[in-house]
Order: sequence, then structure tokens, then C-alpha cells
Amino acid sequence: MSYNFDTNQNHYYFNNKNSLPLIFIHGVGLNQQMWKPQIEFFKDNSFITYDLLGHGKTPFKEPNLSMQNFTDQLSNLVNNLNIEKFNLIGFSIGSLIAIEFASKFENYLNSLTLISTTYKRTDLERQNVVDRVNLAKKNMPISQMAMKRWFSDKYLEQNPELYDEFMKILNKKGKDQENFIKAYELFANYKDNLENVKNIKTNTLIITGSDDPGSTPDMSKNLNKDIQNSTYIEIKNGKHLCTIEYADEVNNAIMKHINNV
Repeated sequence: MSYNFDTNQNHYYFNNKNSLPLIFIHGVGLNQQMWKPQIEFFKDNSFITYDLLGHGKTPFKEPNLSMQNFTDQLSNLVNNLNIEKFNLIGFSIGSLIAIEFASKFENYLNSLTLISTTYKRTDLERQNVVDRVNLAKKNMPISQMAMKRWFSDKYLEQNPELYDEFMKILNKKGKDQENFIKAYELFANYKDNLENVKNIKTNTLIITGSDDPGSTPDMSKNLNKDIQNSTYIEIKNGKHLCTIEYADEVNNAIMKHINNV
């Protein structure tokens, strides 16, 4: 089975009736294409990837974008596909969406995996993101900065095609740029609901890269302390997109996690 990213759909679904689905939520400014290493690894499982509102092939025309919009999108997706139980995997803003979803619809979840998650940011850490949003509003180039935060220099040098692929995704125009800024502002200004986090009871895996400058190990360790039934794994030398650069380690950790629930 091959995974085709040229599909015109805003979601991709492969159903293996012998397994509970894995649903992947991508990060801000990206699309479902970021999960290619995971789809290849979990090709014998049921899985769903989809484009968030205002990303990829999913349109968004409203003036404002909220976390409620994103959780409603996921809820509508699983209801339309008649999925009653699944394993949820979120990355970056996708993790924040997953946390919000878990706090409202925990009965859907068999397991929860949170990758490269911001949590309890300091004022300086938040301001760094706000500064990047303001640059984007002025149409200043921020894509190369993002790639430096997401991958090691060595990995980018060894994978020029991946660099070009992600630069095409990140360099947006028109409505795509407007929707990116809406989502980026939401991410920058998001405030953790500590009560919701501490009430999550789903078996949770928390993963981050040791060298991630934006979703730091300290953030994930704090998240691990506050989610009752959680495990923390740190990917040595990993940066923000450790899901790609260290895909084998991440994939094996997710597989072990969902198999041990």
C-alpha cells in the first residue's frame, strides 16, 4: 500500500479492520504531508491524516480561527467516518488540539501521543513566537528560520530535496498566508488550561527533541508531571521535527505505546 500525497482530499484514510485507527494532527503552517514517515511505518494499521482548517486542501473563510474550530473539525471527521475509538497523535499545535480534544471527548481515545508540545511557556518563550508572527504579518521571510529550528544543519545538508519540499509548503501567498497567520497567532497566544490537562486520564506518551528550542524538554517534563498517566521520552539531538529526522525512534516509541495500552 502506498501513501499518495497528490490526493485532492483534505484527509487520507486507510482502514484495516483489525486495528484501531491512528489519527495524526500536523503543525501550524504545515499539512498532512509531514506525516509521511509515520504513514510508511504504520502502513499495516488503520490511520487517518488530514489538513487542518486553513491548511493544505482544507479551506477556512471565517475572519477568526479558534481552538474550538479545530476540535470541532476533528470531532466531525471521526463522526463522519463512524469511528468510535482511536489513537490520537498530535504535533506542536496539533498537540494542543489533541489536549483540548482529550479534555472534552476522552471516551473516544484509546491512547494519546503529544509530540513537540509547548506548555507553561515563559513570557520570553511566548514573545519569541509573537515576534515571528509579527514578521510574517509584514511578509518578512521566516521559512528559513523555521527550518533551522526544525532540523539539524547536517540533516538539511544531506536532504536537499526535503528542504525544497518544506520551503514550498511554508512559502504561502494570498488566502493561504492569511490563514497561516490566523493559526500562528492562535498558537502564539494560546494559554494552557491547567485544569483540563490535569484531568486527562488517557494513557499518554510525551515526546520531544533534546535540542528543540521552541518546544523544550522542560516544557514536556512539566506536561509529564501534570498528566496523570503519562510517559516522557526525549529524542537525543532531535529538534522540532524529530518525527522526520529521527523517525525510527519516534515511530517505535508510538508503536510500543499503543500496543501497551
